[in-house]
Amino acid sequence: MRALDHKLMRDLWRIRGQAGAIALVVAVGVSLLVMMSGMLQSLRETRIQYYESYRLAEIFAPVTRAPTPMVERVADIAGVAAAEGRIRGAALLDMPGQALPVRAAALSLPRSMVPRLNNLYLKDGRLLAPGHMDEVVVLESFATAHDLALGDHLTATMQGSRRDFQIVGFAASPEFLFTTAPGEFVPDDARFAVLWMHEEALAAAFDVQGAVNEVLIALEREANANDVLAKVDRLLDRYGGQGAYLRKDSMSDRFISEEIAGLSATSVVVPPIFLGVAAFLLYIVITRLVQAEREQIGLIKAFGYTDFEVALHYFKLVIIIAVIGAALGCALGLWGGRLMAGVYQSVYHFPFLVFRVEPSSFVTGIITSVFAASAGGILVLRGVFRLTPAVAMRPPAPMDFSRTGALNNRLRRWLDQPTRMVLRRILRNPGRIGGAVLGIAVGMGLSSAQMSLMSGFDDTLDLTFGVIDRSDVAVTFFEPMPAKTAFNMAHLPGVLEVEPVRSVSAVMRNGRQSYRGSVTGLVEEARLNRAVRKDMSDITMPTKGIVLARALADTLDIGPGETLRVEVLNGRRPTIDVQVAEVAETLLGAPAYMRFEGLNAALGEVGRVSAVYLRVDASKMDALYAALKDMPTVAGVTQREDARAAMQKLMDTGAGAMRYVMAAIAGIITFGIVYNAARIAFGEQSRDLASLRVMGFTRGETSYVLLGELVVVVLLAVPLGVGIGYYLSFLIAAGFSTDLYQIPTGFRPDAFGAAGVAVLLATVVSGALVRRDIDKVDLVETLKTRE
Repeated sequence: MRALDHKLMRDLWRIRGQAGAIALVVAVGVSLLVMMSGMLQSLRETRIQYYESYRLAEIFAPVTRAPTPMVERVADIAGVAAAEGRIRGAALLDMPGQALPVRAAALSLPRSMVPRLNNLYLKDGRLLAPGHMDEVVVLESFATAHDLALGDHLTATMQGSRRDFQIVGFAASPEFLFTTAPGEFVPDDARFAVLWMHEEALAAAFDVQGAVNEVLIALEREANANDVLAKVDRLLDRYGGQGAYLRKDSMSDRFISEEIAGLSATSVVVPPIFLGVAAFLLYIVITRLVQAEREQIGLIKAFGYTDFEVALHYFKLVIIIAVIGAALGCALGLWGGRLMAGVYQSVYHFPFLVFRVEPSSFVTGIITSVFAASAGGILVLRGVFRLTPAVAMRPPAPMDFSRTGALNNRLRRWLDQPTRMVLRRILRNPGRIGGAVLGIAVGMGLSSAQMSLMSGFDDTLDLTFGVIDRSDVAVTFFEPMPAKTAFNMAHLPGVLEVEPVRSVSAVMRNGRQSYRGSVTGLVEEARLNRAVRKDMSDITMPTKGIVLARALADTLDIGPGETLRVEVLNGRRPTIDVQVAEVAETLLGAPAYMRFEGLNAALGEVGRVSAVYLRVDASKMDALYAALKDMPTVAGVTQREDARAAMQKLMDTGAGAMRYVMAAIAGIITFGIVYNAARIAFGEQSRDLASLRVMGFTRGETSYVLLGELVVVVLLAVPLGVGIGYYLSFLIAAGFSTDLYQIPTGFRPDAFGAAGVAVLLATVVSGALVRRDIDKVDLVETLKTRE
């Protein structure tokens, strides 16, 4: 082994603590990149494979009642590869121990039990037996939420009639990766069920014998989806067609698409921030390491080694540290990704989910780490290489403080000698101290931004269910009800206040741009279900026109004053043109609002009510639920607290769970920065500290000289870290925000205070570790010149 390689091994062992801390900073940045990119790739591929394996339809065409032969006519449309009809109905389930009924979708299975499209993944039990019309297969996620077992019985209300069913199987379906009750925004496995039944039994329950009320369509590979949609709508219009829509517009696929889009945005925005911070910190650390090696560099050059050989020696040092960190990061990323894959599989109900990482993610992490380390070495070695060996072997000349005598005299009067030594060292090395301050500030900024993000998630919940939705119970109806419904609701047990809402499903179009969603009509000065902006100010419902959320307006490429075409998919399915009155920044979803009276007038249905929001006396909740159960027009009842719990689960799983991982990583980086600063300062001053001990300074005074500098650096870094964290929080929040929800950002004293306390704790721990090394210093060995 060459002499320089021997020195390299000794140097790595000598600075093993610093090298380990640097490698850990690199590792956490690389692990985040590997984990998020791998998770994103795995989700995308798993969804594609699941959809293809179980033949999820590409077009859904709901219809009031279409004769069965019409399915063959749909199949004959150019571009259609396959078509299948089915019956779909709504039901209410009475679950033991629950006062509220649970909404359910009932779907028919053909006699063969193997649908051509939207096939089932049977997880337990069996499919329906021929002739047993009282058997059902239940969505497995709902069964798990209610601890249902094979052989259990369910009581369901369909079309006003109560029926008893026996559970014979549990199944999953690519159609129901997320389960959301009609009219609700947040998915909840416990509050929405799916039942698969015999086609004959369901046809009898909903009086659609010889007909279907939904057509599922698969497209040929080169088919034009929009052309097929138009032809299907024309064909089914006479049978009460409600507007065919693509798979991407179904609620389940929309949710999983939003989750993937959110994870994609997060993986684009957040890992580069962490890797950038790690690269910057690596540069600072390597710079100070090489500066500390100045005398050794001069000695090596004096022995005849060329600049290239010296450079290669130090590049080996930094590259070994960077590669070790990157390799550790790749391993941690794989381990963390597999753990996250289990979380995603349970949340999204995939039957399989294999975590796989593209080789490019590993290559990116390693190249970034090596580049950052190399850049730091080049910048500092460039200055050292200009020196002759004789000059390089001498310590750098100290700054001239001869004109600060008056200041020194004043300091001598008020400060003791160790404190003056700390201040002189800081003043004589402003660049190095500035780098340390900036490094710790960036680490604290990263931590505070993550804590601010976590507070933002909590604020979204509080604002949604404390400011926007201030009702106790929401009641939805199977169909629009007359105006007197709200009056009747006010006389139910315990009801203190009633607020009606009109909502219609619609396709909104602006030229070639379209969006399938809903238009909600709110009463003037709504109190229980408000429309608010991001700053929590009320959105005033215009007398005429429509208010669009910014996300929806951007999708439709439309602004205030322009005309929006709204194709209503309910009832008589009118098409109305309405002027955009305002585009508002909202927190949740992509809503479209109109005034209650204005929407009904545009539809030609004065006073119709789709749902009501109720404020209720808590002591009479049970009596209210009993009354609502006996109302056949009620499609569902939702408690605000249940909706809040469901949204909390949504934000704490999937892409939202990444914020906890990144908060932990930010904490590790912060500790690594502070510890590195302390270790490097100790390495630079070890001979000086040993000299102080020889001159009679106590161990405590010697430690004070070193750690006092660290304390000053940290105190200077904290306010700077607050500013960095404030601006980082906006960037990271933008990465986590989706069309489903926006994460509010701003100055959060609790988040920044917690990050500051974390930095101070890291300082205390790092100081204690370094103080232990100071006490163990061998004075004679340290004062010797290192070869």
